[in-house]
Amino acid sequence: MNNSVYLFEKPHNEPVYSYAPGTPERKKLQEALAELASQKQEIMPIIGGKEISTGNMGTVVMPHDHHHVLANYHKVGEKEVTLALEAARKAHHDWSNLPWTERASVMMRIARLIATKYRYQLAAALMLGQSKNPMQAEIDAPCELIDFLTFSTYYAGKIYSDQPVSDLTMLNRMEYRSLEGFVLAVTPFNFTSIASNLNLAPAMMGNVTVWKPSTTSLLSNWLLMKIYKEAGLPDGVVNFLPGQGALIGRITTAASDLAGFHFTGSTATFNSIWKSIAGNIDHYHTYPRIVGETGGKNFVMVHPSACPEEVACALVRGAFEYQGQKCSAASRAYIPRSLWSKVKEVMCDMIKTIKMGDVCDFSNFVNAVIDEASFDNLAAYINRAKQSTDAEILIGGNCDKSVGYFVEPTVIVENKPDYETMCDELFGPVLSVFVYEDKDYTDTLRLVDKTSPYGLTGSIFSYDRYATEEALALLQHAAGNFYINDKPTGAVVGQQPFGGSRASGTNDKAGGPINLLKWCSPRCIKETYTPPTDYRYPFLG
Repeated sequence: MNNSVYLFEKPHNEPVYSYAPGTPERKKLQEALAELASQKQEIMPIIGGKEISTGNMGTVVMPHDHHHVLANYHKVGEKEVTLALEAARKAHHDWSNLPWTERASVMMRIARLIATKYRYQLAAALMLGQSKNPMQAEIDAPCELIDFLTFSTYYAGKIYSDQPVSDLTMLNRMEYRSLEGFVLAVTPFNFTSIASNLNLAPAMMGNVTVWKPSTTSLLSNWLLMKIYKEAGLPDGVVNFLPGQGALIGRITTAASDLAGFHFTGSTATFNSIWKSIAGNIDHYHTYPRIVGETGGKNFVMVHPSACPEEVACALVRGAFEYQGQKCSAASRAYIPRSLWSKVKEVMCDMIKTIKMGDVCDFSNFVNAVIDEASFDNLAAYINRAKQSTDAEILIGGNCDKSVGYFVEPTVIVENKPDYETMCDELFGPVLSVFVYEDKDYTDTLRLVDKTSPYGLTGSIFSYDRYATEEALALLQHAAGNFYINDKPTGAVVGQQPFGGSRASGTNDKAGGPINLLKWCSPRCIKETYTPPTDYRYPFLG
């Protein structure tokens, strides 16, 4: 038996390819895009390692060309969800009892397959299926996905090696058991890396999952299942269930062995599933672990000491990269009157140069929003702003879904700090701006804190250290990830563990050890070498 204790070296973040003209990576990605676009996949549920045909079909289309069908997929019904629960139960014993280094080896092999064999194919799937430009695809999957895997093995080793104090009379040790049951993973469309991590972080700690993927990211998510299989992840450890969320949620939350719920998505959906779990609380073998990252209304607060050019660049990148469809996207900005003219000028000049269109044209910075429901919601907000006396469209505001779901990068200037686009999460390429009087800096900080129920990300632009510290103090609960002189997006695994509180989730910090700790159940064992034989303590003498 191998009884060695192994600790993985602290990894480095996966290098990000630039895809600049003339690079070999650009050519390989273009080839992968052409090949994948020419195919039509058939996506099936994968339960206990087996693909299952249901005949209840849906389609996967390109958001930027919604007449182009990339795949047809089979939706699960009650029968398939029940089969998935059985498959997870069957896989749990062997997987949870496998030495943790063996589980870690599977994770590392998945990472290497993505870094090499499947790098361009996976990036192409994100671009075509989720309408990401090359850079946004690259930083998601492969790069962040690889980082989640390599850092999780490192952090798991640190967790397992953390042991209590013993002395010459006793041995104390801590076992980090898997949870007693399965984990339900409900994943978002916007980051395939997050979808993977919601399954593989629990799996790293010995758990099994039932996976409800977003219907608008099925192409890349289904490819992940193929990679997991090739890497040697045992059948049934992750069970892939495309289909109706309400059906899957109802059956899984009613199962007595639900041990955890791992989620990224809307606050409303998270609240709904939490309530379902609460309604079944007397039925469970154990209290389910609930971990979720939900909505955000992320802010950029600007002090008069800030550099206007830096602010403008951060707003353009933070608000419009991936069409503003990031949980962390810059959604509202508070700019002092003294800087507004210059910030406005530089920002609008930048936006005027932005090209929007098909992901296969690498000169396009902005692509399509994810689907028609998102498009219609954004168009409604923009149209109301056009008609309101409390708001003005500074730039953008055009929407067209005839070919793809295209919404122009749009900046709305509000006269009232509580206008709806300053408060509501829009999840699209819309930035709301409120111009405040310089003398009202402190009051505006308080306004930032109370305007939104969320607490995910935010940033302060300031070169006045006292003003910066005041912002950190007054906004201490307004953001779980806070940036100084930077946009509020772009958290990197191992550098900025990600998550927020308030209506933004449980703040269990994906990309760090805190999240992994949620997926184990410690058992402390004490062994006494020479037990006493007399009940009397010295004070009785």
